[in-house]
Amino acid sequence: MSTRRGVVAAAALATVLGSLTLPGSASATPAPSTRHVQKVGTGSYKVTGTGTGEPASINTELPRDAGPEANELTRSTARRPAGAHRSLAGARSAGPAGPATSGGVIRNGPQLLHSFDGLNQRDQRTANNGNQFTIEPPDQALCVGNGHVVEAVNDAFRVFNADGTGQTGVVDLNTFYGYPPVLDRTTGIYGPELTDPTCLFDPATHQFFLVVLTLESTRDGDLTGANHLDIAVAADPTGTWNIYRLDVTDDGTSGTPVHPNCPCIGDYPHIGVDANGFYITTNEYAFFGTEYNSAQIYAFSKRALARGDADVLVTQLDTTGADRGRNGFTVWPAQSPVTSDYERAAGGTEYFLSSNAAEEATGTGDYVSDSIVTWALTGTRSLDSASPRLGLSNTRVGVRQYSLPPAANQKPGPAPLLECLNDDPCATFLLGAPDPFKPEVLAALDSNDTRMQQVTYTGGRLYGALDTAVSVGGATKAGIGWYIVRPGLRGDSVRADLTAQGQLGLAGNNLTYPAIGVNAAGRGVMAFTLVGDGYFPSAAYAAFDGRTGAGTIYLAKAGLGPQDGFTGYKALVGDPPRPRWGDYGATAVDGSNIWIASEYIGQTCTLAQYEATPFGSCNGTRTALANWGTRISLIKP
Repeated sequence: MSTRRGVVAAAALATVLGSLTLPGSASATPAPSTRHVQKVGTGSYKVTGTGTGEPASINTELPRDAGPEANELTRSTARRPAGAHRSLAGARSAGPAGPATSGGVIRNGPQLLHSFDGLNQRDQRTANNGNQFTIEPPDQALCVGNGHVVEAVNDAFRVFNADGTGQTGVVDLNTFYGYPPVLDRTTGIYGPELTDPTCLFDPATHQFFLVVLTLESTRDGDLTGANHLDIAVAADPTGTWNIYRLDVTDDGTSGTPVHPNCPCIGDYPHIGVDANGFYITTNEYAFFGTEYNSAQIYAFSKRALARGDADVLVTQLDTTGADRGRNGFTVWPAQSPVTSDYERAAGGTEYFLSSNAAEEATGTGDYVSDSIVTWALTGTRSLDSASPRLGLSNTRVGVRQYSLPPAANQKPGPAPLLECLNDDPCATFLLGAPDPFKPEVLAALDSNDTRMQQVTYTGGRLYGALDTAVSVGGATKAGIGWYIVRPGLRGDSVRADLTAQGQLGLAGNNLTYPAIGVNAAGRGVMAFTLVGDGYFPSAAYAAFDGRTGAGTIYLAKAGLGPQDGFTGYKALVGDPPRPRWGDYGATAVDGSNIWIASEYIGQTCTLAQYEATPFGSCNGTRTALANWGTRISLIKP
């Protein structure tokens, strides 16, 4: 990589396209702006050694501020973005729950073609000679094409064959993107922190796109406030990727606009494509405060990125006030399984879905809504020109009420980290003193908030899902709300009709972090984690039809034990703990079949086994402080 550090987006082009007034908006949204972004080098898989995963010091595994806001064991300093994943933080009460369809679970359903373990916590912690941190959650990314199955997590990357064998080994994301280690455990020098990986394969350009959010730090581990999106593009994921770097601080740095409360963090990036463009959306929070601004949309020419142009244009659109005066939140761009699905009207159009129940959108904390939002970005063919001219519009779609889901209870089982913290000699060995919060308990898992999850556009319909409280089996549980929307255009403005919707739950259990994949024939699956009275965290999915929605629930792989990671215990993250799960799942269409990615727990061991093997590894199946795994499965709808 020719440029290893710093932000290298060029100065602004100063192309201002004029203010846009959205249907139903209280006022005009901020004007779009276009600027240059430069290619900063290349990245690729590199062979690195494997470390032991030994937690030599809790101080280099846990930040001093690892409270409910913390999503990773990464920093020994207190300068962390206070607003990141703000809507997920802390204890909240579940919202009102509507009735849900209760599906029965079928094991080893005939639709499951292949299923194998992806990356796990031990893989990522021991990568790059062990110069990594213990991290929760994995935030699993998945993209598939040209015979390659690509998975990225916080903070590692690997390419698989369809049968689960490796085309590459495991490489940490810092090495892949050309950065120094997040912590060099020999010198004690910190590098940048990479998070929130997301990827897709574009069927038109036959390119893979992999995006991460990078937070810059000092050598001592203080986060500086500088952060950027690193965009990697390649035809062969086992070869060389071109890397572009987009500054998202929005404080005037590197040609960015000047927004309130900034420097800001470009949190929760997600990506999509249409016939002309490649799109990234973020949630913009103050980096060192709690303020939320709005969702940001970044639009590129996907052909310029696919060619590897040294200099490309990006147009940024701000959704402040766009939803009838509410700010956009998690405005998720659509991706399509085949090129014939792209919307070519209005000079090319990219669609998005979002929800509007979260505090970031409403300004209140009730997390209840009876509408979702359909967005259209028109004029995308102009992204190939020197002066992109884009229009953004949205409309609300009435749906059944959805609300904040409760935390997902876990089936009890062997949890050696929990048991260690409750055993004074073991806790003293791990922490340096007995656990002051003893007795620790097995905590319920975070069930997301009400934000939209992965969006697919095919056959003239948009498919999306979100987490919601549902009433099933006489109790309020975490479940899924799913939606099928038919969008259209009147001139440059979007209209949308709801063609089907539903809420899915399972009595006594929880369904979390849905992702819908639908093929060109309108048949698909909805992937999610299943956890509750009857199941350890498991990789599951439901049959999904383009007309009738979700059906029977299948198990791709049953979990073997409870989640037993550091974010669930007061001694390690403070009171109250917030047991982190994945912030999103993923699906990828491969011809008529669909790949799904799910976090689950693929190991189990006792306290005796934990104490008998080096560094709590349980015979190499976990690390001392976490035990998450991922599962990758191929489904024939």
